Amino acid sequence: MTDDDGHAIAYHALKRGTPVRSSDGIVVGKVRRVSIAVRENIFDGIDVDTHDGLRFVDAPEVHRIYERAVELTITADDVNALPRPGGGVGERMKLSKTARRAQRLSRNLKDRWERR
Repeated sequence: MTDDDGHAIAYHALKRGTPVRSSDGIVVGKVRRVSIAVRENIFDGIDVDTHDGLRFVDAPEVHRIYERAVELTITADDVNALPRPGGGVGERMKLSKTARRAQRLSRNLKDRWERR
């Protein structure tokens, strides 16, 4: 986070065109659309306009959402390997070890929280 990012906000307030930054600090694109799992009413991820085209960033890969930026848990190289929005299982990316660990940690924490 930088001072210019503003305050942390809920995904509902995230605006199209907000810069998206990878875990290694590189601006990888801009928010195109926020994806919500309607039935569960939860944040599902974001579609990001990158220089390589539109990519879907799954919710566990979004570290924090600020007023003027989104921080990811994955590197810029991992973002380039992400699937296009609506892509099937065959288009899933091969995550780096760090990204897989981050996903597992996120799922484990979520599971522990829900058990309480």
